[in-house]
Amino acid sequence: MTALTNLLDLDPAQLVAYCGELGEKPFRAKQLQRWIHQFGVGNFDEMTDLAKSLREKLATRAFVASPAVISDHTSTDGTRKWLLDVGQGNAVETVFIPEENRGTLCVSTQAGCAVNCRFCSTGKQGFNRNLSVGEIVGQLWMAEFALRKTKGIEAGPKGERQITNVVMMGMGEPLLNYEPTVTALRLMLDDNAYGLSRRRVTLSTSGVVPMIDRLAQDCPVALAVSLHASNDALRDGLVPLNKKYPLAELMAACKRYLEFAPRDFITFEYCMLDGVNDTDLHARELIALVQNGSNPVPCKFNLIPFNPFPESGLKRSNNPRIKAFAQILMDAGIVTTIRKTRGDDIDAACGQLAGEVQDRTRVQERMQKMTEYQKKFGKDFGRIVEITS
Repeated sequence: MTALTNLLDLDPAQLVAYCGELGEKPFRAKQLQRWIHQFGVGNFDEMTDLAKSLREKLATRAFVASPAVISDHTSTDGTRKWLLDVGQGNAVETVFIPEENRGTLCVSTQAGCAVNCRFCSTGKQGFNRNLSVGEIVGQLWMAEFALRKTKGIEAGPKGERQITNVVMMGMGEPLLNYEPTVTALRLMLDDNAYGLSRRRVTLSTSGVVPMIDRLAQDCPVALAVSLHASNDALRDGLVPLNKKYPLAELMAACKRYLEFAPRDFITFEYCMLDGVNDTDLHARELIALVQNGSNPVPCKFNLIPFNPFPESGLKRSNNPRIKAFAQILMDAGIVTTIRKTRGDDIDAACGQLAGEVQDRTRVQERMQKMTEYQKKFGKDFGRIVEITS
């Protein structure tokens, strides 16, 4: 018995090929795509301008389904978070952030994350698997039409779009799940699906240099880089991937990317950690890093107040320190914003997305071992310390 195909897994070209396999002309793929992605229809019987014979074929060979919703919470500030079941004991989180002139959806690309940044609660859960195209774009499909239903807004192109921006900043490292992520991006950008502008879709990476170069060629969108440190010694301890792709390589990749990017700058995300990366010296090191004499990286900085969680052992920088840090960057001519924390009361803020992950990387087990060793050999056992002259 042939397995059914989830049509959310297919980008525009793949849907044309799929319809060809069914003996249908290419225009049928566009009709199908509009029904699915613009009207939110998953029942083939409701796709009334498709030939009855095609609907019958689809009913026996295909389906349209996003991950099932386990829970749906709305914050006092209007932020809405869904917990989605992606099977085998794994769940991911998707967050909608409403603002006056836009609605942003924060999308997950993996069940858990293998990068294990020190300040991110997702990484402390470990990693289970990559999400499929349908599981990634299905978050947008589910959220757009759930939001419309809540507000009584009709489906279809005439109804007011609720999600105007997508950020791949949820659970996971998008560039370590490359093909499904790029396929999902193509769907988000396609005019017969969501028609989002490349400038309004942002992919956030911790710095997978070869994949940044591939993305520039395959599907350039706005790029955000999780920087969080001003030198390699510090970043090695906060973002372990830095040991493989150090800052000089990362900055060079960012400059190459800008030749193809829809925006003329890279956004650097910087989580403000009390006494760790928030001194005036760190700010001046950042300026030197990105301005780099005659070869600067056009950029803006987004300073993120840390959202504490018990396992991190870290604290949030206080507001005066964050403002002073920002001022040093701005005085050097770098556009700098301080991210407003949203959805704290439902754990939907940056770095708080956790879901439920059947951890294949055994992070929790290794953290427990480290705690035992620190009790035995002292609290500094295993710590990476920054040494400054």
